[in-house]
Amino acid sequence: MAEKVLYVELTPQEFRERLAAAPIAYLPLGTLEWHGEHLPLGSDGIQSRGFFIELAREVGGIVLPMLFLGPDRREETDGRELYGMDIWHGKDPKQAYPSGQMAGSCYWVPDETYHELLAATLKQIARAGFRIVVGHGHGPSTGQFRAAFDEFRERFGLECFHCYGGDENHEGLGIQVDHAAMNETSLVMAMRPDLVRMDRLPQDLDQWPVAVGGKDPRVHASAELGRRAIDAQKKRMAALLREALAKLEPKQ
Repeated sequence: MAEKVLYVELTPQEFRERLAAAPIAYLPLGTLEWHGEHLPLGSDGIQSRGFFIELAREVGGIVLPMLFLGPDRREETDGRELYGMDIWHGKDPKQAYPSGQMAGSCYWVPDETYHELLAATLKQIARAGFRIVVGHGHGPSTGQFRAAFDEFRERFGLECFHCYGGDENHEGLGIQVDHAAMNETSLVMAMRPDLVRMDRLPQDLDQWPVAVGGKDPRVHASAELGRRAIDAQKKRMAALLREALAKLEPKQ
């Protein structure tokens, strides 16, 4: 039987034991957002949650439920609000598409609302007894979390981490470093191959998939690449978290 690491599945005694062994909370920063015709709308949370489950089984700690609300770009066009990938913002004309509401996207909140949501969540995480928080997922969500590390340390006594880094050569070995392209598609292929529908993408490689940003997933994505990324990042993050655990001072 797989080791239980999901907060929602733990009994109080199991919670006490895991918290005492490693007071790390993992917070998936997800969205319900267009990720191409080939990936599920919850790809951000699926990837971060899946990675955190493996990391928690490696290092210890507990995986919280996904936060699906998050910040992003916003524009108003013809009286309609557009968010994130609704808006074409790239540089490669081959990847251009008309801006418009993408099917299924349902997540946007203003920056200040998201900050308050994060702060309220981390207050509860600290109250429950955690000392370390790892948050990762949707790019703008992760960016805002990252920008508040000093504030959250001062307010709640929490050491915070994200999962960017360790892919300096841009080989696709990061965690969620594009948008529904080579990296994210490979990660979902490795974690949940049953949810990937590559047949939904244009077969003509000269026709770019709508609102996909990065290297062409039809050419470069694979479950093998996704597994390599997970294993490389798990090793890197495990070392960082073990070092952070070793530095924790006993609670008064």
